[in-house]
Amino acid sequence: MTDPRLVHTVGVGALEWLWAHRDGFRLEPDVDPEVGFLERFKPVGELALVCKVLFREGVAGSRQAELARRLLDHVWRETLDGGTMLVRGQHTEPASPVPFEVYLPFHELGYSHPELERHVVLNNRLDSWSALELSPTRRLGLSAFQRRFGLTPRPSEAEALRSTWLARTPEPWTVEGHIGYDITHCVFHLTDWGENPDGLPPDIADYLATWLPAWIDDWLDLRRWDLLGELLVVDACLPRPTFDEAAWRAFAAAQQPDGAMPAIRDMPEGDEEAVFDVVYHSTLVAAFASVLATSRALTELARVS
Repeated sequence: MTDPRLVHTVGVGALEWLWAHRDGFRLEPDVDPEVGFLERFKPVGELALVCKVLFREGVAGSRQAELARRLLDHVWRETLDGGTMLVRGQHTEPASPVPFEVYLPFHELGYSHPELERHVVLNNRLDSWSALELSPTRRLGLSAFQRRFGLTPRPSEAEALRSTWLARTPEPWTVEGHIGYDITHCVFHLTDWGENPDGLPPDIADYLATWLPAWIDDWLDLRRWDLLGELLVVDACLPRPTFDEAAWRAFAAAQQPDGAMPAIRDMPEGDEEAVFDVVYHSTLVAAFASVLATSRALTELARVS
């Protein structure tokens, strides 16, 4: 088993970098809506999801927990203007699920914006929302978010799952980058971001237990740190994680001294905003993988001791 201290250190560095570069979580209010006003919301929602996992698992040190809370407060207050920008995004694209997807983890952590919640309840009643042409994995995620918010998912999660790549357990050698991300996010949604490993149906869990080690080796060879990090999260979601030592050692070695995690191979060059946009996700994934793997590893150690 990988040393939990090594795994934990990856998350410590990642949170330090994210806090130091918190201004990178920015919106572009003046962008043409046709270009994509809602595109800049994605990093904020991903940050909230990862911080929720950090608080939930309870393995972070006091410094990590403090930085996570300060990051959330910063983006809620400064980036989202207390949720007002989410309402503006909903007005810009009334049928879009993005404002809801970003809002949910904040809501679960105690932040609130009643006007946006009224939009969410209304949208959930509309046939248009359930008819949106989303990818199968994205549709599964939206159904899971509806359930977590207390709404009736449309379609149900079981129905949404049937259309995903992973539910069909296809030929494992056909996996490439886009499919890899679909696999990881399908697992995230089924397990509520690692909270409920039993949410994986047994056939899917068995399929992943068989083929995940090979996929981890593939993306380790390619030095695709972003996807490798997500696959390490998937490993931590399995009933019997492997905590692949070679992968974790290489993943930790790829992390920069300041805590940033390159997405592919080496750190990019450029101005601060451009670099942030390339590596914020891989750095968030490093924090996510670290927290969940540390928690599962400590649980396993306690079980066998």
